Amino acid sequence: MSDNGGDTAEQKSLDDQEEISRAEQEKDNNAEKLGDKLKDNKDLIMHVKVASPFRDYYDGKAFSISAEDGTGPFDILPKHHNFISLLNPCEVVVRQAGSNNEEPIRLRIDGGLMHVKADEVLVFLDV
Repeated sequence: MSDNGGDTAEQKSLDDQEEISRAEQEKDNNAEKLGDKLKDNKDLIMHVKVASPFRDYYDGKAFSISAEDGTGPFDILPKHHNFISLLNPCEVVVRQAGSNNEEPIRLRIDGGLMHVKADEVLVFLDV
């Protein structure tokens, strides 16, 4: 006797992972296209710094940053309203401004604090 219910659950899990992967790839592709258009538009670029007390992980210009808090995943774009949030363990993705050949910076974090004010995003880790 075989248990097809387990196989179906595993296949559904794999399908869900593929769907998430496709959605992330589409988000990266859209961000890359947007980056090409915004390269010369300084109004749509923000400064992002991701740091812990003893190390800077990223400090530079970006056109988006993605993370996750208690309400779920979210994105910050230039001109975002002032914002502060506790971050859940997640992958922080910084999409850099500039060359379209650059891959997004992906940082796996255990939690942190994000502060957004006047096109400046500060992410404090290990606090």
